[in-house]
This record gives sequence, C-alpha cells and structure tokens, in this order.
Amino acid sequence: MAERGTLTAEHLEQLKSIVGAEYVFTDEESFQKYGRDETENLLFYPEVVVKPRTTEEISAIMRLCHENYIPVTPRGAGTGLSGGALPHLGGVLISTERLNSILEIDERNLQVTTEPGVITEILQTAVREKGLFYPPDPSSRGSCFIGGNIAENSGGPKAVKYGVVRDYVLNLEVVLPTGEVIWTGSNVLKNSTGYNLTQLMVGSEGTLGIVTKIVLRLIPHPKFDLLMLVPFQSLEKAGEAVSAIFRAGFTPSALELVEIDALRIVSAFVDSSAVPLTPDTEAHLIIEVDGNHMETLMAEMEAIAGLLTEYECGEIYFADDAQQKAELWKMRRRVAEAVKIAGYTIEEDTVVPRADLPALIRGVKAIGANYNFHAVCYGHAGDGNLHIRIKKEGTVNSQDDPEVVAGLRDLFALVYDLKGTISGEHGIGLIQKGFMDIVFNETQFRLMRSIKKVFDPHNILNAGKIFDA
Repeated sequence: MAERGTLTAEHLEQLKSIVGAEYVFTDEESFQKYGRDETENLLFYPEVVVKPRTTEEISAIMRLCHENYIPVTPRGAGTGLSGGALPHLGGVLISTERLNSILEIDERNLQVTTEPGVITEILQTAVREKGLFYPPDPSSRGSCFIGGNIAENSGGPKAVKYGVVRDYVLNLEVVLPTGEVIWTGSNVLKNSTGYNLTQLMVGSEGTLGIVTKIVLRLIPHPKFDLLMLVPFQSLEKAGEAVSAIFRAGFTPSALELVEIDALRIVSAFVDSSAVPLTPDTEAHLIIEVDGNHMETLMAEMEAIAGLLTEYECGEIYFADDAQQKAELWKMRRRVAEAVKIAGYTIEEDTVVPRADLPALIRGVKAIGANYNFHAVCYGHAGDGNLHIRIKKEGTVNSQDDPEVVAGLRDLFALVYDLKGTISGEHGIGLIQKGFMDIVFNETQFRLMRSIKKVFDPHNILNAGKIFDA
C-alpha cells in the first residue's frame, strides 16, 4: 500500500458507535479465531474484529476506513483455502456472520434473495423445501457462507453438470471500499445493459467490494439420482475414463476422483468401510446421474458402466439407498479434512481440460518425486479440477520451503502448458499470488490493477490479495 493509516483509540470508539460496543472485539481469543482460516497453518492478527448487522453499518465502517487509509479484510465463515480472508495487514476485520437471513424465496420467478452470512447448505435446504435447487455445493457447504462462495466463485461436485456460482448470480448489493452502496445488475435472466459488474464481483475475492445482498436464480430440483463407485487399477486409466464418459454423450451430475492414498486416510478418519480398499486399486471414481425419469437414469448408468470396462476398472458398486449414497458422499466431502490432519497441509487447486487429467496426474507424481514431497490427488474430475494435497516432512506452509516453492512453480507451469490454470475454485488470495506470473502477462496485470484502483483508490480493501498493487 502506498499509504497506510493507523487505527487509533478514536477510531475504535467510532466503530463502537456504528455497530455497538458488544460487536467490536480486541481480545486475544478473537484475534486467534479471526486471524486464521483453513489455509495451511497461517495466522495474522487483525487490530480489531467488527461484526456489523446491516449494509448501512458496513457502509459507515468502509467510509471511516477509506478516509483514514485503514486496511480492511472482509471475512465469511473462514473456510477458505487460499488465505483470502487473512488480515495480513492488520487493520479492521469485518465479519459478515450476523448478515445471516434468507430474505425471500420467490417461487414464481425461481429466485432467492439472501444475505451473505447464510450457510450454503441451509440455503440449499430452504429452497429444496419449495421444490427448488441451488446446485453449487462446495465440500464445506455445511459451514461455508454463501457470501464466501460468491467471493471465490465456488463450484463443487455438481459444477460438472450445473455450473459454478457465477452461473446463478443475478444481482448483488455491494458496499464499495469508499462506503458507497450499489446494486450491480437486475433481477432478470438476460441483461445486456452496460458492463457486467455482477460477474466482475463474483470471484473477485473481496478485493472490489463487500457483498451484502445476493439474488440467485434457482431451478426445479431433480426428482431422482443414482450413484456408483468405480475402482481403477491405475490413476491414468481413471483419468482417461473421465474423458470417455463425456465423449460418449453422458453428462453426470457429479464425477469425482479420489486416489487410493486419500481413500485410506479418509476411511480411517471417518471409520467407514463403505469403499473397498483392495491392493490392486489406485483410484476410485464416484459417478452420479440425476433427473426426473428413473428409467432413463438407470439406462444411463448401465451404459456408463459398460463403457468403463474398457478402462481396466474393477467391480462396480451401486449405492442402493439414501444411506449408502450419504456414506459415500460423506467420505468424499471429508477427504480434505482427513488428509490435512494426516499431514498433507498444502493444498493446490489446479484445473486442466478434462482429457488432460492423466498428463496432470503423471506430472504431479513426477514433480513430487523430484522435489521430495508426497502428493495425493482428488477432486472434481468431471470438469478437470484436481485438488492436490502435499506433505513434506518438516514443512507445514508452502512459502516456508524453497524446494516446495520450486516444485509448485513446476506444477503450475505444467498446468499452464496443458492449457489449464492455477485455481479452479479456491481462489488466489494470499498464498498463490506469487505464481500469477505463470498465467498472466504484464498487460493483464495492468488491466486488473487498473480495475482495482477504480473501485478502491486508497487500496484498503483486502489489499495484497491476488496481486500486489
């Protein structure tokens, strides 16, 4: 930052007058809680934690900080994996946890209006009770906030068929870094009126504004779904099978890959034997189809199963009931948590064209061997989004080990060579920005920095995330 103001006792009193003294925190426990998220093992203390309840309160906080050049870090549930909510410059941390109301479910227009602090799964459950469906479902959906999903343009398993958060956002109320409040669009399905500020905000990682209200489009909820688990003797064959499914004309509602090391870890972690762990298996695919006609779905599953026999798969396991489906999804959704506890503290979020997954998997293993770290792979194979968890003895943060940094540069260079990019859904935040030069040139950086300056002339809002000013 070119300039940075100092948070004073007077500023603290002003914050208390805006939100109430009971929602302004300067204690050690709060700093410990809000100074970290799920990114590796990083901790940065803010100077104060503030918990506003309304758009107007956030606007007043931003005006105060803008006028005094005080850094501000917006935060949702703290489930991020790229350091986007870490207050590395100190200053004011604004938690959106009190903006937690679903304001309206519009059944006539298939829309929902919500505040950003609503947990994603709670939103999904509320609209499903009306027969409606909001598909984006990150693994942390039971704890992450919808506002954080907007900031990161989250995806999840359903993205392969239904798309990511960006595909469902119609309109946003946003507090700008100056304290001004705008709506970015309108509550319509088509909009060719001026620049698309709504889509600019989605995925901007809280660097351009703080979202305070969200209008999402919904779709009718499918009536049925079927799920199967398919073991493979090699990671490469599993990757090849993914591309083959789509080339054959099928579009699963989820297509997830988990390699055997990760499966062993998560099976022990959740004490489950739902997935058979045989010595000759290297990976499993979890394949789901959904729709409104059970006969069609069963025919699709049978055809996919027949296709997979050409790729050295083992015995296919069909989930017969809701409990078996839930058990399989529980294991998939808790893989990241399990492998992190097992020492795989560094997570990368690469994405390549799905047909190039085998090349990426081969490259991951070779780079790990070359740089003396072990990697496990899992993720949304249906859209080419592979999560790579890394463990290196004695290293807990990716920035602390020059050998890991060098290995990551090789990994991201491989991803770029495969026509992919370095983050599919976790964002760049704090820890990935050092690798942005692999995928962007100086002209692209200039354009992004110019956009940032227009929105945030004093560079106070989540400054130093994605790129340095």
